[in-house]
Amino acid sequence: MVAHPPYDSGMPLPLWLGHFNSRFTNNLTRPVAGFLPFFGIMEHVGSRTGRRYRSPVNVFRHGDRFVFALTYGPDAHWVHNVLAAGGCTLVTRGRRIRLVEPRRFSDPRRRDLPGFVRLPLGLLNVTEFLELRVSGLGDR
Repeated sequence: MVAHPPYDSGMPLPLWLGHFNSRFTNNLTRPVAGFLPFFGIMEHVGSRTGRRYRSPVNVFRHGDRFVFALTYGPDAHWVHNVLAAGGCTLVTRGRRIRLVEPRRFSDPRRRDLPGFVRLPLGLLNVTEFLELRVSGLGDR
């Protein structure tokens, strides 16, 4: 078994920072994240616990798809939950949108994101993303 360091090139930000954000920063941003541009609240259900979660996220619309930069890498709990459930609900700009067909992908050039976030995400070495499509059922 190979031990992995807590921070490597495949994971842009260290896990301890993700845990800190989960406990403290998310509580501060959750009340406004559902209304600000390029932010949202990801509503998902724990794949093992069945518990409901509301996680503030950065999100970028690209046509009928929403793209999420995996700043803590593809092993974040919310990523596993969304993949296991086959979707989630996103609250953004005051609207609830059902998202389906999650797809993880790698893009070192960050082509599906607005130009102003490509450089900062490049400096953080973010190359992994999650994309979901708006459900045909419309907004919920």
